[in-house]
Amino acid sequence: MLNASYWLTNIRLEQGYVIEDGQVVGTDTKVCHIRIDGDKISEVVGADVELQSHLPKYDCKGLLMLPSFEEAHIHLDKTYFAGPWKAVKPAAGVFERIEEEKVLLPKLLPMARQQAESILTLIQRFGATHVRSHCNIEPVSGLKRLEATLQALDTFSGKISSEIVAFPQHGLLRSNSVELVKQSLAEGATYVGGVDPYSVDGDIEKSLQTMVELAVMNNAGIDLHLHDGKEAGKQTLSRLADLTEEAGLQGKVTVSHAFWFAGASQQEAEEMAARMASLGMGIASTVPIGRMMMPLPMLHSQGVQVKLATDSLTDHWSPFGNGDQLEKAGRYAELYGCSDERSLSQSLRFITGGITPLNLKGEQVWPKVGDTASFVLLHASCSAEAVARRADRQAVWFEGRLVSGSL
Repeated sequence: MLNASYWLTNIRLEQGYVIEDGQVVGTDTKVCHIRIDGDKISEVVGADVELQSHLPKYDCKGLLMLPSFEEAHIHLDKTYFAGPWKAVKPAAGVFERIEEEKVLLPKLLPMARQQAESILTLIQRFGATHVRSHCNIEPVSGLKRLEATLQALDTFSGKISSEIVAFPQHGLLRSNSVELVKQSLAEGATYVGGVDPYSVDGDIEKSLQTMVELAVMNNAGIDLHLHDGKEAGKQTLSRLADLTEEAGLQGKVTVSHAFWFAGASQQEAEEMAARMASLGMGIASTVPIGRMMMPLPMLHSQGVQVKLATDSLTDHWSPFGNGDQLEKAGRYAELYGCSDERSLSQSLRFITGGITPLNLKGEQVWPKVGDTASFVLLHASCSAEAVARRADRQAVWFEGRLVSGSL
């Protein structure tokens, strides 16, 4: 535990891009001393300045400082993590998987809190200081999984900030989960979830209307799992945009996955992206590889807030996912050809809530005096190297406190 006021000495900060023949070819850095008071950065001076201070000093030995990471979509409450290895059991489709889940969930419940805490420890070690967890709310679980998630997050009070999506995995309408979702919003959930209003709920209009009503009544946001493609996916996105505008939910709606974009024509995709951006609607993506490729750079260029996420961390839906957001940013960079210094370093924004040390012009925009002291110290020379090489993390700070790792 560090003191309320102290100095971190010899921290590497990015200063600007190195330009040769009009091209960005590197990143300038400077070793600095940073004073932290409470939860804020209160002073930044060059390492050549001799500190005339009686405050405690902690040597960071030239480690690179980057903004801490945000886990935009994960399921803390149902996982095989921290338990025996188990691959996915083949299923013919989502409804067969849901039937499997109905049997499996009660068996997993006794370990839910402990496993959620194990995942939080893991993602924090990788640099995350904010998490949005989708928590199963359906008749099989009732509010028990919400209770386990809240208990796990309470264990991390003062170490990580969080949001909880009340997620009716078995269908908001299909499993008659409306009242349960309403109860969960009164007991700690902060977002209304949903899944495939067309293919799971069977009624796009009623499903979306119900989600929006719940959100408005409870002053909550919306985060919808949308896997549907083709016309069903397009109708769902279009109608959700209309309802977002009508209900005044601008800036409070996220679409997770949004796979329709992967199969849509460029013109249709760009038009939909522009509409979503105008309403502050965001997209959370796992950066899928294999059968489909999401046009994430296009979504970002149109102004949609794109956030990268883990989703499942080894469970009955998927054996993949390691909880490392820097790995996810690296995958984004590889998949979309971000191999030069500037595009690599700017890829960091998708896991930090939009914060990068340098803006596109190479001007230093973080950290500044007054910024919240939430950051990660890494073994890298710059952001670009950290993303490309998935640099080792040494220590993680949340609001002025060392919460993971050591110096």
